[in-house]
Amino acid sequence: MSQAVLNVEGMSCNHCVNAVEGAVAEAGASGKVDLATKQVTIDYNIDQVTVEAIIAAIEEQGYDVIK
Repeated sequence: MSQAVLNVEGMSCNHCVNAVEGAVAEAGASGKVDLATKQVTIDYNIDQVTVEAIIAAIEEQGYDVIK
């Protein structure tokens, strides 16, 4: 299992947290958002999903991932 921390701009409430965590889950990983730091910590299997796919899923929800 690998882990990545992504900075996500545009999150401001619990709805945002749910949207981002849901997008990460749909991409095939698990994620935990820290709204105060605007970061999401992702646990994923590198054989099943890429960080780029997870970023794309988050951005499809309307949030900006800062690289």
